[in-house]
Amino acid sequence: MKHWIAACALTLTQPALIAQTAHADTLVDNIRGETIAAGGSVQAFIALMFDDNGVITAVYHTGERLPRQGKKGYQYRIDGKGHVLLPGMIDAHAHVIDTGFALLRLDLTDTASLDEALARIAAYARAHPDRPWIVGGGWNQERWHLGRFPTAAELDRAVPDRPVWLDRVDGHAGWANSAALKLAGVTAATPTPDGGAIDRLPDGRPAGVLVDHATALMDRVVPTPTPRDLDLALATAEADFAKMGITAVADMGTSINEWLAYRRAGDANRLYIRIMAYALGTEAMATIGGTGPTPWLYADRLHMGGVKLFLDGALGSRGAWLKAAYADQPASHGTPLLTETQLGNLMSRAAMDHYQVAVHAIGDQANATLLTTIDDLGHTYRGERRWRIEHAQIVDPADWPLVATIAAKGGLIASMQPVHQTSDRVMAEARLGPDRLRGAYAWASLKRQGAVLAFGSDTPVERPDPWTGIAAALSRQDKTGAPAGGWQPQERVDRPTALAAYTTNAAWAGFAETRFGRIAPGQRADFILIDTDPMTATPDAIRHTKVFQTWVGGGKTWDADAPAGEAKDKPERPL
Repeated sequence: MKHWIAACALTLTQPALIAQTAHADTLVDNIRGETIAAGGSVQAFIALMFDDNGVITAVYHTGERLPRQGKKGYQYRIDGKGHVLLPGMIDAHAHVIDTGFALLRLDLTDTASLDEALARIAAYARAHPDRPWIVGGGWNQERWHLGRFPTAAELDRAVPDRPVWLDRVDGHAGWANSAALKLAGVTAATPTPDGGAIDRLPDGRPAGVLVDHATALMDRVVPTPTPRDLDLALATAEADFAKMGITAVADMGTSINEWLAYRRAGDANRLYIRIMAYALGTEAMATIGGTGPTPWLYADRLHMGGVKLFLDGALGSRGAWLKAAYADQPASHGTPLLTETQLGNLMSRAAMDHYQVAVHAIGDQANATLLTTIDDLGHTYRGERRWRIEHAQIVDPADWPLVATIAAKGGLIASMQPVHQTSDRVMAEARLGPDRLRGAYAWASLKRQGAVLAFGSDTPVERPDPWTGIAAALSRQDKTGAPAGGWQPQERVDRPTALAAYTTNAAWAGFAETRFGRIAPGQRADFILIDTDPMTATPDAIRHTKVFQTWVGGGKTWDADAPAGEAKDKPERPL
């Protein structure tokens, strides 16, 4: 996903973040603590203590005596006010910089019709007459009940005088007006790129939407973001994550320029979230990491240990690679972005230098191809590789035994986004038909086969809200309670599984389980104080969870009671 804002000439200031640091040994008590224990069960506790390095030194359980204040005890105390304390949430599939950009640009995610979207686009253009390009995204023709892609001619009605480029909500397609198509040189004579599609009019002229690899035709002319833009987007995203109770993310598809933004923030002690970076392709991987994964930097706040590859597109834009044709477009099986040979070569290139491999695979053919490739590579690259499937949205039940085989040999991670199921349900039924739904968003089935579930949001495709994700994982229902009884309810997961997928499993998925992800001695003091117990509350109550405070490594990055706009104080030590 790419969301450029350089063309917007942004002049916004960085959002306020609190970075208060507790010094010396600090006791956190008057809490209802819960964490996932080593065996996967939920463990309750009544207090914890962490040291001046932001590392947990002790966890106290019911019946145990708490230390006293003083030289042999603690020096500072944090009163949890009876709130629930959990490990910080980890988003196992996010796009950090894109999340910041999405909060700073034209956003169409909540538009319910094409006309509403055009009105918002026109209003945005009028409000920003100085911007040479109008960029943004979030549109979804399925939500608009359009039955087709929008066109350049329709976009021209809103903005006829400047180029416009708007990403689809899934980041796998873009919508251009005529001025943008002209600047990019996309005409009837433009060949369709491999792994992409150009929506065309009956006479062959581009209709306005470019899909998957075809979006590169526009990327070469849309102005790229400056370092200042990237820094602002990072700070904006950090503030948003902190409010949600998120203390770490897996950044799926880190570019070299994004990595440099993370390094700038870390050097200035302004990196307020832990980032497990997965480089955008093997070229960026080698440039950033050289002969292998980077060290953990800035007190475990930044690490590049893997690579992100794309095998197919998205279901909504019919780019997901299916075994059988789309039920609502029988001429198409989707778009493979790599051949099986290319995929194997790229995965092998990464594995030989001990990078972890994460592959975007949505359609059942894409997942089958990836599983076969992983199984083949397992004969050469042995040990605990923890291969990652990003999304794993449709896995044919016929391929579930292969999931079990791979999971037993070297570890297999199903990095999935529960909220996708609630957002995609109606669309998935139309795309797949009834016969393929058994393998769609099959969290419980994949877990039974031995895959480790790591949950995230794919932000900015969805809001980075772990509470909505947990509610969906438990109920298979959206915020309105639909459908009654849950969609494919056999794929619901239990409460410990859902919490683990956002904490311990998400850390394990990034080879970070010895550093953070649970409340235990030796782990980083990443924790949140909230008003809802996810082990007992209803899914609807969990969906409305309030985060009171977020702490990363003993530094407070969010306080719901702090005055609005309070400036962050630079801590004396790294968070």
